[in-house]
Amino acid sequence: MSSIRVLVVDEFEPFRRLVCSIMEARPGLQIVGEASDGLEAVQKAAELKPDLILMDIGLPSLNGIEAARQIRELIPESKIIFLSQESSPEVVQETMDLGASGYVVKVRAAIELLATVEAVAFGKKDADSN
Repeated sequence: MSSIRVLVVDEFEPFRRLVCSIMEARPGLQIVGEASDGLEAVQKAAELKPDLILMDIGLPSLNGIEAARQIRELIPESKIIFLSQESSPEVVQETMDLGASGYVVKVRAAIELLATVEAVAFGKKDADSN
């Protein structure tokens, strides 16, 4: 089985490093790119065509929800898991309505991110870890 190709999008570089280290520890996941803002996320997604995108909502230049809308138009087969500090039910629902496959609150990322990614990427049910 080939690796799941992952794009990590977050403006805060230390958090991107954390996410990448969590993903790289799991066989079968390959980080193919990183982006630090919404416009870059759309460009990299179009270029790299990742299987999975881990995306923050609070991004500069284009927020994560709007970036995800554009990515869904360009590459509907890419799955998106949102990583955000925001935990309000309305925001989580908006991401799910957009077609997100999962949602992880950043403060719980170290505990819940890998399980959510495995559930989404390896064919289990879509995951909402909120």
